[in-house]
Amino acid sequence: MNYPFKRNQILKYKRNCMNERFIIRKLALSLFIILCLSASGVSIVSAQKPPSGKPNIIIFFIDDMGSQDLGCYGNDFYKTPTIDRLAAKSTRFTNAYSACTVCSPTRAALMTGKYPAKLHLTDWISGHVKPFAKLSVPDWTMHVPLEEKTVAESLKEAGYATWHVGKWHLGHDEKYWAENQGFDVNIAGNFKGAPIKDKQYNGYFSPYGLPRLTDGPKDEYLTDRLTDEALALIDKQSASQPFFLNLAHYGVHTPLQGKAEKVEKYTKLLKAPHPQKNPVYAAMIESVDESLDRLIKKLEDKNLMENTLIIFAADNGTLASVSTSKPFREGKGWAYEGGIRTPLIVYWKGVSEGGRIVDEPVITMDIYSTILDAAGVKQGGNVDGKSLLPVVKNNMHYDRPLFWHYPHYHNDNPHGAVRVGDWKLIQYFEDNHFELYNLKDDIGEMNNLAAQHTAKVKELRKIMEDWRVQVGAQMPSANPNYDPANPNGKKKKSER
Repeated sequence: MNYPFKRNQILKYKRNCMNERFIIRKLALSLFIILCLSASGVSIVSAQKPPSGKPNIIIFFIDDMGSQDLGCYGNDFYKTPTIDRLAAKSTRFTNAYSACTVCSPTRAALMTGKYPAKLHLTDWISGHVKPFAKLSVPDWTMHVPLEEKTVAESLKEAGYATWHVGKWHLGHDEKYWAENQGFDVNIAGNFKGAPIKDKQYNGYFSPYGLPRLTDGPKDEYLTDRLTDEALALIDKQSASQPFFLNLAHYGVHTPLQGKAEKVEKYTKLLKAPHPQKNPVYAAMIESVDESLDRLIKKLEDKNLMENTLIIFAADNGTLASVSTSKPFREGKGWAYEGGIRTPLIVYWKGVSEGGRIVDEPVITMDIYSTILDAAGVKQGGNVDGKSLLPVVKNNMHYDRPLFWHYPHYHNDNPHGAVRVGDWKLIQYFEDNHFELYNLKDDIGEMNNLAAQHTAKVKELRKIMEDWRVQVGAQMPSANPNYDPANPNGKKKKSER
C-alpha cells in the first residue's frame, strides 16, 4: 500500500494526537476540580492577586486602646464582635507597637512615616509641666511642621479624596490642623486631645465643645456622631474617585462615659471586681465596635469592600488606671509593653485576608508605608516605615531594631528603649540605669537581666545611642530647680 506520508511524518502525527488527548484530559480534570471547589464554597481566587485600581483606604484609629482590650486578642469581658469578625478574615499582628507611649507623637508618626524623635515631636501636646523634676525636658515641637509631607498630601496628589474625622491633637494653631495637612475635609479635628466634661460641656455627650464639630442634639453620643459624619462622606463620594478616610475616634480616652444601657449591661455581667473589667470602659469599647460595624455595612451596601483597605490600629496602650494591659506590664505613659503594645488588623480582599496571625514586630510608621504602597505611591527617602504588604503576602521578615524615645515625664520617668529580636533594653535618663528583658520568655517584663547579660546591654545600648545621633533626638538636661523633697516634680500647692 502506498501512503501519502513518510514514516517520520506518521509518527509525529501520532505523537501530536497523544499530546492533544493528554491536554484534553488535563483540562477536563482541572475543570472538574474547579467545579467541586466552587460547589463546596472554597474560593479559587489567588490570595496574592491584588484588586484592580487604587483601593479606598480607611484607618480606623482608636485612642488609648491596648491590644488586650479586644476579644480577638484574648479579652473575655469587653465585647468586640465586629472587630473580632474583621480580625478573623484579616491579618492580625501580635507584635504591633505604637511609635510612642502617648498619643500626639504616634499620630505624627502615622501622618509622616517618621519616628517622633526625628520630628522632635516627642510628647502629647502640651505635655506635663513638672518644674521641680530632676530633669528638664527638651524644647520639643508641638505640631507637625507644615514642610512635612503627610500621607494625606501624598494620596491627594495621587488623586484621592482625603477626609479626617475625629481626633487630631497635632498643634494648637489652626494652621497645623488637618485641613492644612492634606485633608480635603476636617471634621472634629482640632487642638484638643479629648472631649471636655465641665459645667459648659458634657464630654462624650453633646454639647461637646469641639472645634470643627457642631454640637448635636442633647445627649447625642460622640462616637455615634463621628460615625454618622464618616458614613455621610462615603455616601456622597463619587465611585470614580478613591477616598482616604482617617476615622480617628476620641474613644476610648477619658473622661469615661458610656451609654447608660451599655454600662448597665456590663455592670450586670461583672461577677467580681477586676482591674481589666471596667463596665463604663466596656460600654465605650462596644460603641467603638458598633461604629466599625456600621462602617463595614455601608461599604458592603455600596459594593466597596471588594477594593477597600481597612487598617484597625491605636495610638498607645491602655491607661492602667482604667483597665490593665495584663499580661503586659503597666500601660499608657510607661516604657513597658503595656504602654506601647497595640492592636493592628489589616484587611484588603485578595491581599491581606484569611485570618492570618503574624508575629513580625511592626510599628506605627509601617502603617504610613503600607498605605502608600497599596496606593502605588512612592514614599520619601527619609521615612522610617516599612510596607507590611510584603509581610502579609510573602512572609517578609524585616531584620531591624525598633526604637522609642520619650525624654518627658508621664506615668513613667524620661526614658529610651530599643527592641532587637526578642530582646528589649530600656534606659532611664534620671539615673542612667538600664533594664533588659527577653520578651519571648518574659512578656510581663518582670525579670531584669541587665546584670546577667552585660554584653547584650552594651550591644543594644550602642544601637540605641547611634540611632539617637542619626535622627537628632533631643535629650533632657539637668534641672537647676530640682527639688528632691518633691520627687514627682509637681508645683507646690502655694504656687498653683
